[in-house]
Amino acid sequence: MKFNFLSKLNNVTQNYEGAKAYKITPELELYTAVVTTGLNDSFYEAGDTRLERIKTLIAKCDPEFVAKLAVYVRTRMHLRSVPMVLAVELAKAASGTSAVSKTVANVIQRADEICELLAYYQLANARTGVKKLNRLSKQVQKGLAVSFNKFDEYQFAKYNRVTDVKLRDALFLVHPKAKDDNQQALFNKIASDTLATPYTWETELSQLGQLKYESPAAKAAAFKAKWEELIESKKVGYMALMRNLRNILDANVSFAHVEMVCEYIANPAAVAASKQLPFRFLSAYREIKGHTSGLASMVLDALEDAVMHSAKNIQGFSYETSVVIACDVSGSMQQPISKKSTVQLYDVGLMLGMLMQSRCKNVISGMFGNTWKIINMPKRNVLANVMEYYKREGEVGYATNGYLVVEDLILRKQIVDKVMLFTDLQLYNNNMHGHSFEVYWKRYKGIAPNAKLYLFDLAGHGKMPLDVRRNDVYLIAGWSDKIFDILDSVDNAGNAIEKINAIEL
Repeated sequence: MKFNFLSKLNNVTQNYEGAKAYKITPELELYTAVVTTGLNDSFYEAGDTRLERIKTLIAKCDPEFVAKLAVYVRTRMHLRSVPMVLAVELAKAASGTSAVSKTVANVIQRADEICELLAYYQLANARTGVKKLNRLSKQVQKGLAVSFNKFDEYQFAKYNRVTDVKLRDALFLVHPKAKDDNQQALFNKIASDTLATPYTWETELSQLGQLKYESPAAKAAAFKAKWEELIESKKVGYMALMRNLRNILDANVSFAHVEMVCEYIANPAAVAASKQLPFRFLSAYREIKGHTSGLASMVLDALEDAVMHSAKNIQGFSYETSVVIACDVSGSMQQPISKKSTVQLYDVGLMLGMLMQSRCKNVISGMFGNTWKIINMPKRNVLANVMEYYKREGEVGYATNGYLVVEDLILRKQIVDKVMLFTDLQLYNNNMHGHSFEVYWKRYKGIAPNAKLYLFDLAGHGKMPLDVRRNDVYLIAGWSDKIFDILDSVDNAGNAIEKINAIEL
C-alpha cells in the first residue's frame, strides 16, 4: 500500500524508542492498528491502550470506511475479535444507518459470534445492573436478526456455551423472525435450552475421560480407540486436528491413522478451506518437533507440505528480481500476540519472512538486532527454516538497528530491487552516531535509484521510521499471508485501501 496521500503538514513525531517517525492518515492508521492487533498487551502499549486508540481513530474516519474495514478484516484477513469492535463502535458513530446492520450481518461468520458481539456491546456501552442489554441499537438488532438465520442446530449447539451473554439471552433480545417452521422449531429449542448435544471430538473425549478404568493401560487403550474412531469419522476440523497432533501421537494411534491425519493436513483443498494463519502451522510444528514417536517426522513433513500449499498463491519474484528479506529479532518482537498465545511477533515475522523467501528466486535473507547477519536458507522447508533462525537469534543481539541492512548494501555496493523488513517498526535512529534509517535509505537510493523498501508492520503502532510519501517506501500491515496480496497490489499500482473501499456491504 503506497502512502502517497499522507498529510503534508505536521506529520513528524517520535516512535517509542524516541527516534524520528512520521504519522499517517486516520484511515491508514486505523487499518494498520486493526490488522495487526489481537487486542492484547504489547511491548509498548499496556492494557486497553490499543483498544482506546482504535476507538479514537474510528471517530476520525468515514463511517462507510469503518464498515467496509470490519468486513475486510473478518472475511479477507480472517480476524475475529476486532471486527466485532468495529461493528459496535460503528453503531455509535453512525447510529440509525443501514451500514451498521449490514456490517453486523457480514462480520458474524460463526454462531458464537452473535454472543461475542453482544458481550462487547455490553462492555462498550458500560451497561450495568440486571438487564445490561435491555436497550439495543435497532440497526445492531437488525443485523443480529439476519445472523440468526445463517446457522443450523448443530452450529448453534456446538457454540452454546456458558458465557456472559448466552445464546438464549441473545434470542430473547434480538427476536429474530424465523424463515420457516423448521427454523421456528430451532428457535424454540434455543429458548427452552433443549438443543441436541452435538457430536464433537470435545464431547466424545470428555465423556471418555469421566469413565473409570481397571488400569492405566485400559484407559490408554480406550483413548487410542477413540482417537482412531474420531480420525476415521472425519468430523474433527482442520484447526482442531492441528491442535491435537501431540495428543494423537501420545495416544499411540496406528500408522494407518497417522497417515490419514497427514494426508488431510497436507491436502491442498483442506489447507485452502481451513483459512489458517501461517503461524498456526509453526505452533503445530513446534509441538511435534521434540516428540519421541517414530511417526513424528511424518507429521512434520505433512506440516511442511501444508505450508507450501498455503504459500502457493503468494505472488513471488523471479530470478530477475533481487530481494533482501530482513527479520527483526529485537527484544520488542519477543512478545506474545495475545495474553493466552505462545505465538510471538517474533514468530510471525520469521514465518512471513520465510514464506516470502520461499516464493523468490533471487533472495538474500537474514536477521537484525545489534548487528545484521545474512543467513540464507533453502526454499523448501519453511518451518524448519524458522526453527533454525530461532536457534541463531542470539547471534545478532536484541537491539533494533534496522539501518544496518541498508548500510551493508551500501558498503558492498550491491544493487537490489526490493528490501523487505519484517518488524514492529521501532527502529533506532541513533542520531548521536549519525545512523538514521532515513539517511541510509536516501544514500542507498543514490546508488540504487530503482530500489524499493517494504516495511511489514507486525505491531501496528501507527508510526513509521521514515516519510513514506517518497523514495519508494511502502508500509504493509498484517499477520496473515493476505499481506502478500497487498504487496502484489503495490507492484501493480493498487493498495489495500482501494480493496477495502471496493467491498460492497
